[in-house]
Amino acid sequence: MEDKMEVSRMIYVLITLIAVAVILFILTFFMNDKFDDLESQFEQFSISTMQDTYQLKKKVKILEEELLTEDFSTDIQSTRTEENKPLLIQKVNHLHQQGYSPEAISERTELSSNDIKAILKNN
Repeated sequence: MEDKMEVSRMIYVLITLIAVAVILFILTFFMNDKFDDLESQFEQFSISTMQDTYQLKKKVKILEEELLTEDFSTDIQSTRTEENKPLLIQKVNHLHQQGYSPEAISERTELSSNDIKAILKNN
């Protein structure tokens, strides 16, 4: 008789455990999932960060274009006067404009002082 009581108790325990498991399993479908909320917040944050990055890149590009057009306009003015001269002649003229003597220019450019004087005379 004790064996029948133990078996019936075990059956009640098993039925109770199965019922609790089924109830908990059903409750999981109705509960709000915290991971879904976190994932949604992360996606929103990621999208807003990408939008901010795009806006910053756009502004930097506009600023670069403005700086390039300013540099280009000043370069055009400076190159109009010396546009087809070789670099060595441009360097000699530049050093002369800075106040260097023909002898100092010849030391810097490794040309003779006569060549420097001839270049300065022709320009």
